Amino acid sequence: MPSVALIDYGSGNLASAAKALSRAANGKTDIFTTADPQVVRDAERIVLPGVGAFADCMRGLAAVPGMVEALREKALKEGAPFLGICVGMQLLATVGVEFGRHAGLGWIAGEVVKIAPDDKSLKIPHMGWNQLKVERDHALLEGIAPDAHAYFVHSFQLKPALPEDLIATTDYGGPLTAMVGNENIAGTQFHPEKSQATGIKLLENFLAWRP
Repeated sequence: MPSVALIDYGSGNLASAAKALSRAANGKTDIFTTADPQVVRDAERIVLPGVGAFADCMRGLAAVPGMVEALREKALKEGAPFLGICVGMQLLATVGVEFGRHAGLGWIAGEVVKIAPDDKSLKIPHMGWNQLKVERDHALLEGIAPDAHAYFVHSFQLKPALPEDLIATTDYGGPLTAMVGNENIAGTQFHPEKSQATGIKLLENFLAWRP
């Protein structure tokens, strides 16, 4: 049976993510929550969650022996479908600037910067349901309504250097990155596991994605 490796590196809402993936899989895909690089190498797909500060999450990922190497081998060399969620998406960037400048994985060119709404009355973190604006078609958004809403909790956003890597935005005192992607790699700033029908549909699309 096909399998998904949900990466456990001490950061991320693993139980909720695993439950949502299992619901989306409907018994047709095995979901393994794992810190074992070999499980990653054996999996068909990879999901990288993340909650917290960019630097802490990057350090946590790097601290799992062999994990970054396994992710690079599987996603970059073998082209396995890869989904980053929240800070897991931000880690795809070249650099994050929270508490200094810190290198990311560098799979999506760009920087992770603090949200700066035009309306100063808007609170940070950006938290709650916001409408998605699709900037370009993508397989993970097939069957999702153009006015769909998703659930966000974040104070920083990934600003991609290349316009073609931006898939969707949301508005919070100006446009914020909601989704990025390049070839077999995609990431959502919002939480699919908390986004009800919209999130489940995106995960179903991910499990069927053949980039």
